Amino acid sequence: MRCLLFFILLTTFLYAEKVSSVASLISEQTAIAPGKPFTLALKLEHPEGWHSYYKNSGGVELPPEIEWKLPEGSTVAPIKWPTPEVKAGFGGKSFIYPGSPVFLIEITPPASLAIGGTFTFRARTKWQICQRSCINESADFSIKLPIANNPTMDPGQAGFFAEARKKIPASAPTSFNLSATGSAKDNISIKISLPKNAAPPSEFIPNQNYIKPLSDGGKITTTADGILLILQRRKTDILDASIPQGNIVSGILVGDNNLAVPETNISSPPPAPISFMELLPILGGMFIGGLILNLMPCVFPVIGLKIMGFVKQAGENRRSIALHGITFALGVFASFAVLSGILFVVRAAAMRTGGDPTGWGFQLQDPWVVLVLLLLMFILAMNMFGLFEIGTSATSAGGNLQSKAGHAGSFFSGVLATIVATPCSAPFLGAALAAAVALPTLQFFSAFAAMASGLAFPYLVLSFFPRLVDMLPKPGPWMESFKQAMSFLLFATAGFLLWVYSGLIGQEYLLAPIFGLSLIAAAAWIYGRWYLPYKPRGTRAAALAITTLFAISGVVLALPPKPNDLWKPWSEETVEKLLSNGTPVYIDFTAQWCLTCQINKKVAYTDEVIALAKRKNITFLKADKTRTNPAIENKLQELGRTAIPVNVLLIPDKEPVITPEVLTPGILTELFNRIP
Repeated sequence: MRCLLFFILLTTFLYAEKVSSVASLISEQTAIAPGKPFTLALKLEHPEGWHSYYKNSGGVELPPEIEWKLPEGSTVAPIKWPTPEVKAGFGGKSFIYPGSPVFLIEITPPASLAIGGTFTFRARTKWQICQRSCINESADFSIKLPIANNPTMDPGQAGFFAEARKKIPASAPTSFNLSATGSAKDNISIKISLPKNAAPPSEFIPNQNYIKPLSDGGKITTTADGILLILQRRKTDILDASIPQGNIVSGILVGDNNLAVPETNISSPPPAPISFMELLPILGGMFIGGLILNLMPCVFPVIGLKIMGFVKQAGENRRSIALHGITFALGVFASFAVLSGILFVVRAAAMRTGGDPTGWGFQLQDPWVVLVLLLLMFILAMNMFGLFEIGTSATSAGGNLQSKAGHAGSFFSGVLATIVATPCSAPFLGAALAAAVALPTLQFFSAFAAMASGLAFPYLVLSFFPRLVDMLPKPGPWMESFKQAMSFLLFATAGFLLWVYSGLIGQEYLLAPIFGLSLIAAAAWIYGRWYLPYKPRGTRAAALAITTLFAISGVVLALPPKPNDLWKPWSEETVEKLLSNGTPVYIDFTAQWCLTCQINKKVAYTDEVIALAKRKNITFLKADKTRTNPAIENKLQELGRTAIPVNVLLIPDKEPVITPEVLTPGILTELFNRIP
């Protein structure tokens, strides 16, 4: 496939014509007013037989894009795209603009503009045209518009702009209802309500490249209140590269009146029920998991005490003792009902935003969810290892409740037994969640009922046969060893989640979370060593304050960085090309093992600094020498440096400016303001 594609591209390149489009940037107004938006039109006049592309080309081709250089305080709305044509080709359906497409852009100038002045701005437009081959084209524009009290429309352009607006899809009416279901593996079903007697659309053009248009294997069905579209997912591109799948759908309904379909979450379909024989191993595993919870040091020592408490309350009445055991079990079931209800709500929310219910992996696509799970597993692992203790106060409360007469005391003892077991349950709840989350509602709650049965089972048996209490093994050091052994499962889970987290945020940002976990571990150690009941009040207060400081600092360090596409790979050719076009270049010579480099990234590049850089049209390049790179070494020698970090600003026709090794937002602000 790749060889055939290469041959086709080579052949078309050899026979490609030397053609070019004509680009124009036209203003609808001859004068603008402060703070009042105005519209521009980008018109591309293509050579005969050539075409450009919609914002979702349908393939690997590039749509038009505009880089603006506007006065400070101006804002630019997204491009308004006319409805494209659907073209069948070698790589599938693509969405094209033949002839002379017109794209509308709305700009809002700042309200502080001075009347009588001039609003001057520049724009660089890039697009791609294709026929048998593809050509990248670009154009630069500079526009000056006078500033008046009131905007003045250009009468000569009225017809041109009216015609351009007709080709823009209309916004969906308020009565337009839309819902979408599907998973990353399956087709997407879209339900759309349409007015009565409205003709069904002939096509759906998606805005996402992971969705095929209606005409490419899709189906449309008329329903009682509208239509149902079944769209296929596009899994690979023309180069056989995997296309990342998303959970958003939007696009254009093409028909008598073209409608813009707003962005909608693709929710997951409800899980399908499994057979009883498939469900049985899951129920058995959950039951065994609940049983194992009774071996935790925070649960096991009180089993006998609870049963003896039942006997003491009921005297020698076997029936009354059994009823106390049943009441205790009801408390356990009530607690698990609350826990499973919370998890069910979380699962439903995740499915509404496109989570895949066929496994517990969908949430691992979100760095915030992964971070929460990572911190939870890490903290519970330290707790089970014995670095600090949680749950002891609940154990005490349970002991107090068991001395109270009546079934209410037994019920709340069951509730508290579940609460006490929860900190120890993580190694088993992970497997339980993985199995149960893919089940439909009734089977989902049945699985957690099985786990509650496992936790309550010893209490029920011993309340029916109290003499068996004497046969229980004596609590001892073996229980603490068992608990500590279980902690290594959690440490391994935390390590796995850290690996997943690094893939989501980027390996170059991993150092801060590692330091954050170290601070959290220090906080746990301080809490476990000095925040103890027998310590002086001042010692406990200081320990709590330091614990809080370290824990908060650790969490802040571990937070996901703000996503950005700021950095591009460095090469000498890229630098020369940018400088020749008059573009300033900022280069960061860095490496993952460079601690100062990572601190600079975390501290210096604030939102304000990045916004300033964009206004100055600076291109950021990263020269990564994590591994040996002779080209980077040679460039550092040219700059008279050997060690990193090295950060340098290159302004066309000026000498390079090298920054100090340690960066702050103030240093970068002063540096970037040197650019006119």
